[in-house]
Amino acid sequence: MKSVAIPKNEIMRCSGVWKFFGPQSRQIETGRLRGVTAAQIDASGRHLAGVRNVSLSVRRGEILVLMGLSGSGKSTLLRCMARLMTPTFGEVYFDGLDMGDLDQRRLMQVRRDKMGMVFQGYGLLPHMTALQNVSFPMRVKGIDRAHREARAMDMLALVGLEDRADHYPDQLSGGQQQRVGIARSLTLKPDIWFLDEPFSALDPLVRREMQDEIIRLQTMLTKSIVFVTHDCIEAMRLADRIAIMKDGEIVQVATPEDLVLQPANDYVASFIQDVRRAEVLTVASVMDRAAGDADATGPAIREADKIIDIAGPVLGQTDPVTVLGKDGTPVGAISRAAVLDVMLAGTTEGNRA
Repeated sequence: MKSVAIPKNEIMRCSGVWKFFGPQSRQIETGRLRGVTAAQIDASGRHLAGVRNVSLSVRRGEILVLMGLSGSGKSTLLRCMARLMTPTFGEVYFDGLDMGDLDQRRLMQVRRDKMGMVFQGYGLLPHMTALQNVSFPMRVKGIDRAHREARAMDMLALVGLEDRADHYPDQLSGGQQQRVGIARSLTLKPDIWFLDEPFSALDPLVRREMQDEIIRLQTMLTKSIVFVTHDCIEAMRLADRIAIMKDGEIVQVATPEDLVLQPANDYVASFIQDVRRAEVLTVASVMDRAAGDADATGPAIREADKIIDIAGPVLGQTDPVTVLGKDGTPVGAISRAAVLDVMLAGTTEGNRA
């Protein structure tokens, strides 16, 4: 088993990953067919490319969102990253390991011990209580009952369901069932967490509550997360970076703010056209860095604050408001006019107009 050097700030990297579905794909993946290139398979017309030549990294402690329409390849890419699917070409590196170099036993061990997974279907065992469902991965691993139930109770408390420990899945709401699934995926303290459209079956109110739950948990745990969604608003709320996919390819990888300010092409621009700029853009993107502390008055705000969150205090002032950096020192100022420009633009489409 070989190890691979990747930057310390990265936990996972995909390099030239292709995933084909067709008559020869399995032969290539098992090594029975050699000397064929991805370009040849792609040009044959006999195979469907679910993922097309993707190179992408996941940074430690970030939420990377894979976003795209149905059939864009986002879920297929996630499954290749977790090695639930074998890439037809290319490599996936995880925490210094070449995932393609692992035998089945070692691969299962890595997935079980270091990767947490949550999917759209809750996957709860109906004959087990919430506590038993959450403790089940530890039971499979052979951890004694007292320790696994204590850990499971901690995880249920983490998602606010300690009072539902003895409830069966059919006694829980959809949001509660998904919380149990989240708690179960965290029991073994995974290094990376894969979430594949986990909230798409929930109604809008519960869905937003679950998004808040992910944000809260990430603040507490700082996990490396790969989150798949087709919902642009959800992606903008959750992501540190977003990779937009189309026809199996990565079209653009950027922060939510950069996607709004600098979409790579018309496809990206159309995808994010309903995003409200004030909910995405930060103070740093519109403040005046040249303004000195003496020129600014009013309540101090921070450069990482969203415009929507500071609009009230700033609009209530006649003079520019001081902006503080991460260390608490002034880094500039923001004016009422700058905030109004963003607020009145409304959506990204409105701003382009």
